[in-house]
Amino acid sequence: MSMSVFSPEEGVPTVVLVHGAFAESSSWNGVVSRLRAEAVPVLAIANPLRGLGQDASYLRSVIDHIDGPVVVAGHSYGGSVMSEAVEGAANVRALVFVASFALEPGESTGELANRYPGGELGTALTSAPFVAGAEGGDDLYIEQEKFRAVFAADVAEETAAQMAATQRPIAATALEDRATSAAWRSIPSWTMVTRDDLAIPAESMRFMARRAQSSTVEIDASHAVTVSQPDAVADLILAAVRASR
Repeated sequence: MSMSVFSPEEGVPTVVLVHGAFAESSSWNGVVSRLRAEAVPVLAIANPLRGLGQDASYLRSVIDHIDGPVVVAGHSYGGSVMSEAVEGAANVRALVFVASFALEPGESTGELANRYPGGELGTALTSAPFVAGAEGGDDLYIEQEKFRAVFAADVAEETAAQMAATQRPIAATALEDRATSAAWRSIPSWTMVTRDDLAIPAESMRFMARRAQSSTVEIDASHAVTVSQPDAVADLILAAVRASR
């Protein structure tokens, strides 16, 4: 059964938004509002954050049940999931990496996050054990008192506090999982580099964007750019939508 997607104009791609670690779907709210105002169908999924393969399989199952063309945008670890998930997906027209990762097969998210200096996320993390059925492991969280400084420095204090309290943890092993696909090799991509990012160094984002031959914009923003500057993020996504029609 296909997901019902309504568009006021034939051929307008559906935008699928993929959040990353320590965030959740509402981190896209400002972007969703702008895309809806532009009459672009949009869906912000709940990324499981359990493992790269598992998360990618979930995203692919959603995309495979959308009628018509799709543009996928991933934030942070969501970019790793996006690129792993959509290789060979006939309906995906463009990828948008927002303060994000574009991995080569064999690379991990954690490896790319630490390839260049400037990241401060590692020292702000804390872990807690979890059990899921017969399996378990460690979940990673950002310590709430450090959340705004390393993740959302340009977000209002009260909003950042809410984000810290509602953050979704990621299984530690997900950041170690190695990519097996690189959809950016065959699908056109756009990249937003956040110059004030303390979670992913800007130079790491530039490296991945150059490698992917991605259409790139740079912005003075923290890692939480989808919250602090949703219009700028939406503008980049809309550029990909227009190019995909």
